[in-house]
Amino acid sequence: MYDQPRPDRPTPAVTFDQMLERVRYEGAYPTRERAEEAVHDVLAALGRQVTRDERVDLAQCLPVEAALTLTAQIPDIEQLTGWGFVKDLAARTGGTPATARWDTCAVLATVTALAGPDLLARILDRLPGGYALLFGQAELRQPQAAA
Repeated sequence: MYDQPRPDRPTPAVTFDQMLERVRYEGAYPTRERAEEAVHDVLAALGRQVTRDERVDLAQCLPVEAALTLTAQIPDIEQLTGWGFVKDLAARTGGTPATARWDTCAVLATVTALAGPDLLARILDRLPGGYALLFGQAELRQPQAAA
């Protein structure tokens, strides 16, 4: 079953056009179309990683167009680390890891502002290491000892 935005969801704080303008500013993209491409690519990749209530709650914070991109993805069985996320995004988009990281940080900076600190903390708690920096946050996890 696909996670879909709940019909009784509150109106997001921003419209999709406003979200694209924020991403365009964060990523210094030359066009709105380039920002929109980054939003769809990154949110689709994030939709393959975020699960459970955090996925639904995040979708509720986003404009409908962005929420549909996030929730249209089937979550991967194995979660990727932050670096794995960037490499996977680069492979799927045909870009370099550097441009994938740039796109990821530009989009997730906007997502961070929309989600708020409490939801962001829950999301980061569910994801493997390396995502905090992509969301513009400090990585506060303790390193795990090798088994």
